[in-house]
Amino acid sequence: MKNLYKLATMMLMATVLALSAFAQEPAPAIALANLTEGQGSVASSGSQSWDGLSEFVLIPGASLMGASSTTTALYIGFTGGSEADIGNMVLYETPRNGSTVLKVTKVTLGAISNPSINLTSTSVCPIQPVSVTNPCIIRLDTVKLALSPLDDYYFTVYFTLDTNNEKISGLGQTASPGALSGWFLYGDQTRIGVKGALPTNENSDQPPYFLAYVTNQ
Repeated sequence: MKNLYKLATMMLMATVLALSAFAQEPAPAIALANLTEGQGSVASSGSQSWDGLSEFVLIPGASLMGASSTTTALYIGFTGGSEADIGNMVLYETPRNGSTVLKVTKVTLGAISNPSINLTSTSVCPIQPVSVTNPCIIRLDTVKLALSPLDDYYFTVYFTLDTNNEKISGLGQTASPGALSGWFLYGDQTRIGVKGALPTNENSDQPPYFLAYVTNQ
């Protein structure tokens, strides 16, 4: 009886140790997934001066691929310039095919919404100099937002009025923009509040200039 008790105790301890080891296993990593079809090739956005301009990029809810995610990551790209000075970045949410703002989500880089991006730094853009053949693609901070196919989203970035932004160029205006489309307007267009109306897109179906990809992380 004593031996049977010892055996039972040893089996119980082994089970506890096994469960403890299992509980300490790290959670499996979440695979990177595109939430919509991004730009398929790289081109130069040309000699457009971006100082004082805002770009709107439409992410259609109808284009979402079905990947389930509670977070969204936006990637912007540059093919020229030495420094990009951003005044503000937001993600507007509207009803599908609508213009009334339902929600405004702040977008940041390094936890700030008005970063200056040093395009000549190898810690930011490892392959120098930045060009069409060596584009610099930067992931903005992950946004805690699950994109819904019932709504549309507009990533909007304002480039401050300064000489640095006169020389920057994006990787957009490609022949294969995926599901993304964009247009630009003068002035800071990132301050539209909830229930406000987004300006009319007068250049529909044009490839975006800076937004390259939309992923889950």
